[in-house]
Amino acid sequence: MKHVKILSLGLLILFFSSCGSTEKLNTGSLLTGNTWELSSLMGEDPDLNKFRDGLPSLSFLDGGKLAGFAGCNNFSGGFSLEGNSIQLDPGAMTRKACQGGGEDEFISAMSRVKNIKAGKDKLTLLDGTTEIMTLIPKLE
Repeated sequence: MKHVKILSLGLLILFFSSCGSTEKLNTGSLLTGNTWELSSLMGEDPDLNKFRDGLPSLSFLDGGKLAGFAGCNNFSGGFSLEGNSIQLDPGAMTRKACQGGGEDEFISAMSRVKNIKAGKDKLTLLDGTTEIMTLIPKLE
């Protein structure tokens, strides 16, 4: 009986100590495990007239690399993540002429992002408590 109590106590300690560490890993693994497609921009659904070539998307790659589609042009840059703080840098971008103006709004919004809330089915990018954009896993 004494061994069962010790084993149970050990399992509880292991369970609770692992919960904190997996939470830190989840944000990074969730980011790199999906291509994220724009779901809202500044609290509103994306205007498809502004994104005629498709909705913007972000792909967080290993090594802090960022790739994406801004609604007309592709980009390749970087990101840095520390806790719930994040910085996005679209870096180099193709230069096709674009209609609609949504691409400029999306890139401008990326520059304002400072914080992140990540879940399995939703990524929220914020400036403090102000929601800049939400993204959902892209169906491929």
